[in-house]
Formats: sequence, C-alpha cells, structure tokens
Amino acid sequence: MFKIFKNFFNFCGGENKRKFYVSLILGLVLAIFEALRVPAIFVMVDAVVNDNVTIETVIICFSIMALSVVAASIVRYKVTMLQTEGGYRTCSGKRIEIAEHLRYLPMGFFNQNSLGQITTVTTNKMEQLANVATRVVMMTTQGIINTIMITIMICLFDIRIGGMAIAGIIVFFMINSIMQRVAAKMAPVKNESDTTLVEKVIEYVQGISEVKAYNLSGKHSRELYKAIDNNSVCNFVIELKVIPFITLQSFIAKAIGVLMCAMSILFFIDGSMVLSECIVMMVSAFIMYTSLDNAGMFSSLLRVVDFVVEKAKEILNLEAMDIEGKDIGPKNYDIDVENVSFSYDKKTIINNLSVHIPEKTTTAIVGPSGGGKTTLCHLIARFWDVDKGRVLLGGKDVKEYSMDSLMKNFSFVFQNVYLFQDTIANNIRFGQPNAPMEQVVEAAKKACCHDFIMQLPEGYNTVIGEGGASLSGGEKQRISIARAIMKDAPIIILDEATANVDPENEKDLVEAIDALTKEKTILMIAHRLKTVRNADQILVVDKGQIVQQGNHKELMKHDGIYKRFVNAREIAGSWKLGA
Repeated sequence: MFKIFKNFFNFCGGENKRKFYVSLILGLVLAIFEALRVPAIFVMVDAVVNDNVTIETVIICFSIMALSVVAASIVRYKVTMLQTEGGYRTCSGKRIEIAEHLRYLPMGFFNQNSLGQITTVTTNKMEQLANVATRVVMMTTQGIINTIMITIMICLFDIRIGGMAIAGIIVFFMINSIMQRVAAKMAPVKNESDTTLVEKVIEYVQGISEVKAYNLSGKHSRELYKAIDNNSVCNFVIELKVIPFITLQSFIAKAIGVLMCAMSILFFIDGSMVLSECIVMMVSAFIMYTSLDNAGMFSSLLRVVDFVVEKAKEILNLEAMDIEGKDIGPKNYDIDVENVSFSYDKKTIINNLSVHIPEKTTTAIVGPSGGGKTTLCHLIARFWDVDKGRVLLGGKDVKEYSMDSLMKNFSFVFQNVYLFQDTIANNIRFGQPNAPMEQVVEAAKKACCHDFIMQLPEGYNTVIGEGGASLSGGEKQRISIARAIMKDAPIIILDEATANVDPENEKDLVEAIDALTKEKTILMIAHRLKTVRNADQILVVDKGQIVQQGNHKELMKHDGIYKRFVNAREIAGSWKLGA
C-alpha cells in the first residue's frame, strides 16, 4: 500500500508532489485535532462520574471540543483543496506531457492497436487519476493517519487496550495486503478489457458510413456489444473477487471495536480501570474502527491508482527518437538519400535506396501500391529513423537537426486529411497560430476554398466537426492545402494532394499548387498522369528500390513500370459509355 502511495506521489512530480506531501503533513495535524475529542470527552465523563461537574469543567470541555471541530474543519478544507488541485493538475499536466512525448515517437508506433491504448490512457485512465485517485489517496491516507493518532491516544490512557488495537490493525492490514495482490492480478485484465472497448467504439464510429453502406450493422454492433458485455463482466468479476476481502476487513475493524469495548468493561469490573476511562475507551474504539474501516474501503481502489500510473508511465517511457539536435538553418534544400534501408515489423520496406533531389525541383514518386513511396517520404521528413544509411538535408544528416528545426522546413498535404474541431480559420492557420486573418483568406483563395467557406453559416468562424466530419473530402483536402500554403515551408510533400478533389475544382487547384510550389523543393506521391508529366524527375519505386529514374520523356523511351503506368492511365481516361 505504502509503495503505491510513493509511486503515485513520484508520478505527480514537482509542485503537485509537494502539494500532496504538504497535505499529508496537514493530515497529521487534522488527525491531532480530531483526536482532541478523546480528552474532551474524558474531562466531562470523569466529572460526571465523580459528581464534580462545574462551570470550569464545562468551559474546559467545550473549549477543547470547539478547538477540535473548528481547527479540524479549517485544516480539512486545506487538505482537500491541496489534494484536489494536485490530482487535477497532475491529470492535465500528464495529458500534455503524453501529447508532447507522442510527437517524438516513431510513426510506426501509431497504428490501429496503439490507438486504443493511447485513447484509454489519455481519457479513461487520466480521468480516473483526477477523480478516483485523488479521493482514494485522500480518504485512505487520512483514515490511516486518524487510526494511528487515535491508537496513540488510547495507548496513553491504557496500554492494554492500545495493544489490542495495534494487534487488530496488524491483522487488518494483512488482509488488506492479500486484497492488493488479488487486485493486482486483475488489473491487467481490466486494462485489456477497457482498451478493447475503446478500440471497438472508435472502430464503430469511424466506420459508421461503411457499416451503413454495406448493411453490416448487425455484425459490427455485435462486436461492439460483445466488447461492452465483456467489460461489464470483467468489472463484475473484479468486484466479486475484492468484495470478500472488503467485507472481512470491515468485520475485523468492527470486531476490534467490540473486543476493545468488551475488555474495557471487564477491566472496569475487575477494578483495574476506572469507569471514566472505561467509557472513554469504548468511545475511542468506535472512532478508531470507523477511521480504519474508511481506510480499508477506499484502499481496495488503490490498485486502480497504481495501474493508471503504470500505464501512463509505459507511454512516457517509450523510447523517443533522438530529438536533441541543433537548431540548424540549412544552407540549401538539397535532399540526399544515401544507401538507406528500413524495415518495419521485420519486413523490409526500403532496401539500400539512394537518390539526390536538388532544391527547387519537383520530384514525382510513382510505383505499385506497397512499394515504399510513402515510407521514403516519411524517412526524408524523419517520421522514422533509418535502419542503415542516412538522409541529408542541406548536406547535414537530418539526425543532427532538432526535431522542431527540421519540421520548419517541411509542409505536408496528406491524402487522408485530419482537421481539428475548431474554426476553419484556426485550422488553416494551424502552422502559424498568430497569423492575421488577411493571410488566412489569401491562403484559402490560393487553395480554391474561399468560395465554399464564405457559403458556410459563420464563414471562416464556422466550427467544423472533429476530423472535418462536416466537410466533404474535397473541401477537407483544399483546407489542408491552404494550411500548407500558410506554413510556407521550403520543402513540400504532397501525398495524392488532389485525390479527393472534385473534377470541376481540380484544374484550379492544380494551378494553385503550381503557383505555390514555384521556387520550392517538391516531393509528390502521385498516381495521376497530369501531376507527374511535368516533374523535373520521376522516381519509380518498387519493392523498396528505385527501379527507374528520369523525366517523363526519358522514361517513356523504355519499356517498364512507368510506361505501363502511363499507358494504363491513358486507356482508362479515354473510355466512354456505349450508346
């Protein structure tokens, strides 16, 4: 139990850790003030038993009791505020810390399997940390401290009754220790169940259009309902395993109180304890087992606290890419890929590939699906680190750059666009949050999205749904291009930038991209002939290697993947419906 407390406080760190430690010290002060009730009761009971009740006795008793109640209330308020602030600020701080850490993990970490884990930790687990953990730590620690103080007070009155209390507390915590071990075995099962549930919910929501289009609602609903039922059963099983120990703990705490009362009466009968002490011991026994019972009730959730901390630390301990480079401004924007190899999950994606991309030129990358086109671009932008070889920007290895200084040189327009739940203006100025509205509008006009934005209810202040759910694919693509225009980086990577653009807007958008990309280094992954034909050089990538390289005219002179690609596109583009 105490190891869990230490682990939690260390996880909080810094100012929040200090808040919890201060709250523990104040908790001790609180326990002392609450324990003052015992001598207050003794003063009055002793006066009544000895028929010696005076105004002075009443004033002394009332003063001690008033000091206990008022001071305890003030200290309890401060303790509660410190621990609540510590819990919520730890939660918000760790969410931000995890988000920052995720920025520097290799892109290979982010897949369908990790999405559920990340979502579970940053939402459910952090929420448990803020709400459950704070209350559990507060109630458990305070219950333990109160129990210790009352026990000390009992020992000052009668060491025999105090010894019984100590023996009972030892038995109580032995049972609690067994309960913690049982809960520890169940924690991974619960985490797996929670993660699976989140994954299924995300999968169902993200694929709702396909579910409806192909009438798969029954199958996918069953999978979601199964995950919900399994999570419910998992929680139920955990409760069934823990409840017997909670019940036994509660019984032991109450049994200690009953035994202390019974022995106090026996000691009074045999004359070894006066009546006033006997009554005070009985009252103290009630106060002690109530505090102990509270500590035991909440301690059953301590394992949840510990597991939340461990899962968050797992993500924070994931090995990040080495980002501690220098803030470098490249002397030029030439890109060199030298003998690069890269594997993912033991599968070779890029195999000993080399290429020189001069600055202010356009390089088109084509080839069969799965050949390594996107991976090559990701390695150039250092989304992953190469296994062998090196990637140079301006003559320097990209690993020599700090991640932030490297990213300043790149703008991206991906085929799968993600927009944030915010205004359209803020999504466009994402790379330059302080950019004036005039620049936002100018970028939107260049990306051919100004007209449809102005038709929206709030124009540029229209809040779009998460992921851009309220916009069409073409509209999202154009806003993404406007975002890239705003960043104005010297190197632009286009991954099928016109893939989701409707035909009537494609011509304008291609012209806008042409205007945007002048005097810049362009890498484009493309399948459309229009976007490839005018490139300065074309790389045909297949099975992780460059199998052809040259401009359009050069490659069309040789039979190969590129010529077959062009012929296939021309045939596809010329077919017509019969009369």
